[in-house]
Amino acid sequence: MTDITKEQRISKEITRLKRLFKNIPKDTTNAALALIKNAAFMTVTLEDLQEEINDKGAVVEYKNGENQFGTKKSPEVDIYNTMIKNLSSVIKQLTDLIPAAEKPKKGEEAADEFMKILKR
Repeated sequence: MTDITKEQRISKEITRLKRLFKNIPKDTTNAALALIKNAAFMTVTLEDLQEEINDKGAVVEYKNGENQFGTKKSPEVDIYNTMIKNLSSVIKQLTDLIPAAEKPKKGEEAADEFMKILKR
């Protein structure tokens, strides 16, 4: 991973998202800022989870008692799946705050930026 802390990575992501959603009306700025902070946290956490899943794999072995054992989906995969859905929801909420006249048409800039977030 990098030499910067998780808090620094989150701060960088907050700055990036603020620039991306700069056209949100002033009357919804506080709500938008809370969503941006959550999105930044989830984005950085998802990056960390991806690294964990890549290192350890998507399945883990378990043993319950003497004769009960096998493999199951890793806890990181469960957390990742839940968090990616939540991030998608938060980004949708942020996108909905942008005035309709300023929103890019479907398939344009917003979709490209959203895909960049998801690919990180």
